[in-house]
Amino acid sequence: MAAGGRASGRPAKKKGPSKGTGGQKRRSLEGKGATPPAEMRHWYKDKARAERISREEHGGARRTAPVRQRRSEDAPEYIGGRNPVLEALQAGVPSSALYIAQRIDNDDRVRDSIRIAAERGIALLEVSRDKLDRLTEGAVHQGIALQIPAYDYAHPSDLVQLAHDAAEVPLIVALDSVTDPRNLGAIARSATAFGAHGLLVPSRRSAGVTGGAWKTSAGTLATLRVARAANLTAALREYREAGLFVIGLDGAGQTDIQDVDLLTEPLVVVVGSEGKGLSRLVREQCDVVTRIPMQAAAESLNAGVAAGVALYEVARHRRR
Repeated sequence: MAAGGRASGRPAKKKGPSKGTGGQKRRSLEGKGATPPAEMRHWYKDKARAERISREEHGGARRTAPVRQRRSEDAPEYIGGRNPVLEALQAGVPSSALYIAQRIDNDDRVRDSIRIAAERGIALLEVSRDKLDRLTEGAVHQGIALQIPAYDYAHPSDLVQLAHDAAEVPLIVALDSVTDPRNLGAIARSATAFGAHGLLVPSRRSAGVTGGAWKTSAGTLATLRVARAANLTAALREYREAGLFVIGLDGAGQTDIQDVDLLTEPLVVVVGSEGKGLSRLVREQCDVVTRIPMQAAAESLNAGVAAGVALYEVARHRRR
C-alpha cells in the first residue's frame, strides 16, 4: 500500500517557500556589482608573469629609459669605456678617481689605465657594475670609468688681463651657439697653436669643458683658460668698451678674412655654429663680419676648422 500510494499518479503537492527565506530572491536579482579591473582579478599576476617570460625569451626584457636629472654645474663628470678612459689618461685630462668594476676581465687597456692613474696619484676605486651604471647614466662603460672634476671657469675680463700680463696684443676666441664639445676641444687646439689668450663661452646653449672637449683638445685645455659669460652679447660689449675689436665668422659675411685690416689690433674672434652661424644679437656687436673664401662645392666649414683657418690668418698678419 505504501508503495502504491507513492506511485498513485496524483501530482505531488508543490512545496511553497519556507518561512524567513524571501530575501534570497531579492539578493539574487541584485547581481555582483561592477566588473573589477584586471589588476584586481585572481589570474592577473600569473598572466603578467607569463607575458614577461615570453618577452624575455623573444628579445629580452623591455627596459624603461632612466629619467636624467639636470646635472649641476659643480658636479663631476664621468668618462666610461676602456678606450675613452685610456685616451683621456694619456692626454693628461685632469681626473679625480678611476673606477674599476669588481671581477673585471683585465686587458692591456685596463692595465695601462691603472698604471697611468697610479703614476699620477689618481684614486683607484673598486665598485659594483650597478654603481658604474649609475655614474655613467646607463652608458656603455665596459667596467671602467674616469671621474673628471668640474671645470673652474675664468671671468671674461681675466682673459684680457692674461694678455696684458704677457705684454701681448689680446686675442680671444668666443663661441656663439657651438654646442658640440668636440668642436670646443678642436678650437682650443687651434687657439693654443696660434697664440690666443683664451676662449669665451656662454653659460647657456653652448658646449662646456666636458670630457669630450678635454679629449679632443689633446691636453691643450690644461694651459688655455676658458671663461664663461652669463650673457655673450653683454660680454662682447664690455670687450669693445675695453678697446678690443670684435670680428665675426659667418659664411654670409661680405669681407674675406685676409682683407680685414683689424687682425693686428686687440681682437675677439667670434665663431658661430655650422648650421645657424652668428645669432642676430651677436652679429650686431661685431665691428666686421667676415668669411673664409672657399669653393662653391663646400657650403660651410664646421666650427673647429673655421676657427683654425681664421686664427692662422690672424697669426700670419701679426708676424709681419
